Amino acid sequence: MFEHSIHVVTRQGKISYVLNCLGAVESLPPLTIETLWATLNQELPDEKVNALVWHYLGYRFEPSTQTWQTDQVDSAWAEKYPEPPNFIESRPATVQLTRSIPKPDKQLLKEYLGFKGYSVDQLIPRLTRRATMVSWLLSQMNQQGLL
Repeated sequence: MFEHSIHVVTRQGKISYVLNCLGAVESLPPLTIETLWATLNQELPDEKVNALVWHYLGYRFEPSTQTWQTDQVDSAWAEKYPEPPNFIESRPATVQLTRSIPKPDKQLLKEYLGFKGYSVDQLIPRLTRRATMVSWLLSQMNQQGLL
């Protein structure tokens, strides 16, 4: 498993986070409605949710060089984020993710999933960013004809 064989130092120096994420990349859940609800209900760890978004953005980790490959990543993302961002911690990355959702897909979270949002006491960055990630993943599903 990646967690035991790769020693990665990100620019932020978050070695353990990256290693956990690499393990999550290794065992990504399928992109299904159940996975999206598990994300909203906090049943999936942050690392796995991040890894799922990274995968659909096109990021791939190359173990032999211990680097992130961005040749499948849109240039706007690859230029700003040569390594995949931690969407749970990064407001700017989440804002960019929101802006990359096509206008017709912006309401899928509410209209397709029926997600009513979080209560006032739940309006914390971690949860709202998870909702943004689900909204973006729904858009990806829609664009791939999976909805």
